[in-house]
Amino acid sequence: MPQPNHVTRLKPADEDGLDDDLKAYFAKCMEKLGMVPNVLRAYALRPEKLRSFSLTYNELMLGESGLSKLEREMIAVTVSAANRCYYCLVAHGQAVRALSEDPELGEMIAFNYRVAGLPPRQRIMLDFAWKLSVTPQDIVEEDREALRVTGFSDEDIFDICDVTGFFNYTNRVAHGTDMMPNAEYHAMNR
Repeated sequence: MPQPNHVTRLKPADEDGLDDDLKAYFAKCMEKLGMVPNVLRAYALRPEKLRSFSLTYNELMLGESGLSKLEREMIAVTVSAANRCYYCLVAHGQAVRALSEDPELGEMIAFNYRVAGLPPRQRIMLDFAWKLSVTPQDIVEEDREALRVTGFSDEDIFDICDVTGFFNYTNRVAHGTDMMPNAEYHAMNR
């Protein structure tokens, strides 16, 4: 059974009416990815928010960090599992498959990251991201110290918090708008 084919349950943006910088951004996505991710199409309803979203996303997920791109995507999937965010589980699960070159890892993290047999560094990182998503009021210094003991710097811990916070936010936008991932993600990197 195919997933619903809408981008969101809100009115679609007039992509032809977008400013030239956003049209160029969509064209670059087509060139590099072969598609425009539906999250960008969804945010196009509010062009300034699309610009802010894109800048923040690119800094968090592609910018300089002690966290690898794979680790940041693993956080995205773990947070999205905690929130049951279909869009992000599909889209970022595919990114985990691509970056890890492991066709199963994305699903293991999506369903229960604890079964994935991860190295201690990544397991502690995902334990922290899960706790910060599900019971943020329970984060204590011992949680941060566990990250330090496995080799994370305070800058890395900030990045873990920042990526975790961002995906908790975007998961709620995806839920609220009934955002659907691009169908192409399902077959990629299998």
